[in-house]
Order: sequence, then C-alpha cells, then structure tokens
Amino acid sequence: MALDFSKIIVIDLEATCWQGKKPKGVHHDIIEFGVAVLEVATGKVLANDGILVKPTSSEVSPFCTELTTITPEMVADAPDFKTACQILIDRFQTKKHPWASFGAYDYNQMQRQCQREQVQLPVSAQHLNVKALFALRNQLKHPIGMAGVLKALELPLEGTHHRGIDDARNIAHILHRLL
Repeated sequence: MALDFSKIIVIDLEATCWQGKKPKGVHHDIIEFGVAVLEVATGKVLANDGILVKPTSSEVSPFCTELTTITPEMVADAPDFKTACQILIDRFQTKKHPWASFGAYDYNQMQRQCQREQVQLPVSAQHLNVKALFALRNQLKHPIGMAGVLKALELPLEGTHHRGIDDARNIAHILHRLL
C-alpha cells in the first residue's frame, strides 16, 4: 500500500518516569499518545488529541505527574496499550501516512513496548525525526530541545510542555516551518 503524503501524523509520547534511577523490575510504559495531524500543503493541524494509556508494568510516579501533569487517577480507567494502538490506527490512519516525532525516543519507546507486549507497531515505516531535521537544516553541531527550537523559530510554546497532546501540536508547527 502506497503512503499518502498529504498529511503527516505527529506523535509525542509520554511515558512513566522517575526521579533518579528506574525502579527494579519495571519498564517505562507509554501513558499518553499525543497526536497532531499536519496537512502538508497548508500547515493546518487538522486534528489534535491525547490518548491516555493505562501503564502495564509500572505506575505513574509523583515525579512523572509533576513533569507531565498526568496523574495515576487519569490513567486508571484508560485503555490498555494494545487498545490505544488500535485507536491510533483507526482514528488517525497512522498506517496510511508518514509520521514524525521530535527525536528518536518516541520511535524507540514505541518499538520496545510493542515488542514487549507483542503488539503490531501502530504507525507506518516512514518516520521523520524533526529534531534531527532542524539540526541538519541549521547546521548545528548538536540537536537542541523542542522549547529551544520553538524559540529559534519564534513560535510560541502552546499548552503544557511534556504533555503529549500539546507537544504534538507544537512539533507539527515546527515541522510545517521546516517543510
């Protein structure tokens, strides 16, 4: 099946995290799929959503809540990982379009968790790393973070940083500017 390049699905993950070392015997679990559908021709964000995910092998720590604003109560009744992946595919056509994230973390985390939980990757094979694209485009010696890129492009940081729904929209604005 040929991909439709008229849209790019921007995904930003939030995962369980801890201050200091990760506790023994647990994995980082995705707790939010932030999604923004970027229409390439116009730069419009056609859809923007956050799909909360119930963690499988860990819990949302106080540090994680402080960073992301996602609480244990918010994910207690959320869909499990497999269901959330199917929502991505059904609602956002993630297999039919290229997708993008800011850096390699999201791609790697999604692959690790899909493998661990024996779930098919919910995105196409065509991935754009917006962080690397910005660094290449601007001939940087080292990539910089999303907030720094927004500032360099004179774009406002909309919403809450480290909240998937908001970061996905901000990354979509960056990607449109780069395209």
